[in-house]
Amino acid sequence: MTTETLPIHSIPVSCIKEDNILMEKAAALAKSLHLGHVPPAKQTDHNAILVYTEKGLQIQLKQNKNSKSSVTLHVDFLSGSLNYRRQHGGGIKQALARAVGIKPGIRPTILDVTAGLGKDSFLLASLGCKVSMVERSPILGALLYDGLERAEKSLYFQEIIDDNLKLIQGDSITIMNAAYHKKYDTIYLDPMYPHGSKSALNKQEMRIIRKLVGDDTDADKLLDAALINAKKRAVVKRPKGAPTLNRISPTHSINMKNSRYDVYMIKSYTGVAKLDY
Repeated sequence: MTTETLPIHSIPVSCIKEDNILMEKAAALAKSLHLGHVPPAKQTDHNAILVYTEKGLQIQLKQNKNSKSSVTLHVDFLSGSLNYRRQHGGGIKQALARAVGIKPGIRPTILDVTAGLGKDSFLLASLGCKVSMVERSPILGALLYDGLERAEKSLYFQEIIDDNLKLIQGDSITIMNAAYHKKYDTIYLDPMYPHGSKSALNKQEMRIIRKLVGDDTDADKLLDAALINAKKRAVVKRPKGAPTLNRISPTHSINMKNSRYDVYMIKSYTGVAKLDY
């Protein structure tokens, strides 16, 4: 089953109320993304809309065309759940850290080519890695930028973000191939899970993200590009029991309850990946 995505031009920008600061932000974002700009009173006229609130930028998506209720999504690096994971997730011994190559005294440079809500990138940056996260959706990119901007206002996280976390909006394969001269130690992929698979995202987050970016039908090509452009390893997060990407067996896997990390050590894959696009 293929997800029908929302055309970006159909998503206008607004703000929650008649507030000068919020209205200025909405107008500036609409201009930068070439989107429509509507006043607060017109928000309910749209099935999907980007809205500035006192808590930051969020996207609101109606449950259905005739519904008055909406589901919302925004990026919050200061959320309790994310910070609990950061503080109690196991540090450098947790599965994600081991998969990307973190060891005592070793912090690899990382390119996260499927940023999504940025949770894994933020966690890896908090552990001391220099991380560049790539997001192809301009809408998700705007949400990520807003989340980073708000997190930077926290004295604790300001240094982490300024020193270790960078956002790049664009096509991941193009960016990987353009970065050959400054290869990252690890390229990390967490492609959109197939329908029906368990995910770290809740159903609301998953539904909205699928509407924005659809299914990651180019995941095999992402792995090809990662194997060519990563310096030391490529890492792919997969649902438990899912086939490997591109039918390429990993060097090893780190298994968890509902998912796993497939780790590809680059020295073992020279000449395996062939880009034909």
